[in-house]
Amino acid sequence: MAHQHPTGSFVALVTPMNADGSIDLEGFRTLLDWHQENGTAAVLIMGSTGEVSMLTPEEKRQIIEATVKMRPRGMQLFYGCTGPSTAATIEMVRFAEASGADGSIIAAPAYICAANADIVDYVTEVLDSTDLAIGFYNNPPRVKTDLHWSDLIPLARHPNMVVLKESTTRVGQVAQMCAAGVDMSIMCCCSPNLGLVIPTMALGGHGTANMTGNLIPREMAVISKPWTTGEDAFACRAAWLENLPILHFAYSAINPVAVKSLMRAMGLPSGPLRKPLKPLSPEALQAGIDALSALEVDRRYGFRLQPALAAE
Repeated sequence: MAHQHPTGSFVALVTPMNADGSIDLEGFRTLLDWHQENGTAAVLIMGSTGEVSMLTPEEKRQIIEATVKMRPRGMQLFYGCTGPSTAATIEMVRFAEASGADGSIIAAPAYICAANADIVDYVTEVLDSTDLAIGFYNNPPRVKTDLHWSDLIPLARHPNMVVLKESTTRVGQVAQMCAAGVDMSIMCCCSPNLGLVIPTMALGGHGTANMTGNLIPREMAVISKPWTTGEDAFACRAAWLENLPILHFAYSAINPVAVKSLMRAMGLPSGPLRKPLKPLSPEALQAGIDALSALEVDRRYGFRLQPALAAE
């Protein structure tokens, strides 16, 4: 079957939690509805922003089963299904498929630092095991493995491969993927330190797979809109430059510490972080609050920002 390819702002959603650390399922509903209202095209649930490595298998299944029933009209729901092995990844991908997910994002399994050829085989086995739309997250800072464009282009020709999220600093790799003419969405991380967003969009990329959309979804939708006119390009550039303070804040601590801490101050469902992660210090959090206030994001969205001490 032909899959719908995500384009635009593809937000890696936080996992909202209750005060006791349990999963806040109604918080997911609030966040999904808020993203639909503000231009998010697709969300990734249980990505690294969702603290996926610290969720139990039972929690992962609970989240998938509950949130697929909350799908807002016109929004795609993808799920992070990477396991510690090929078999475990396939098991979770098949569970997501059976539950009604729109797709899954997988990365190289963490910690094993496998050779590229082994990860290509792993991705191929996952693709062959399902009819679900699959995306690959090339994220060497997290897993060490770094697939080259010569690895990725053959994978992109598989009918179930629909999206690449690139989290390297190599504009040349993005260019090779765009030049190959493969039938998949080429996206990148929104980190201002990696600096891939404007080059990716200029080369014909299809959007961003971002975490800053947890804070400014409307602005990330503008930044992530594929360029079809000069107005798209100028709007992207203007929104990117204007929101650099918030983008830098989002990456000021290991994902999702800064984002989840600031969401709490904004009054959005977020809850505590899973230990050993800890929230930002009041001083560091205040920098994010000040950035939102300076850009009048609180007024734009109708938030009443809490002072940093109160947010903690």
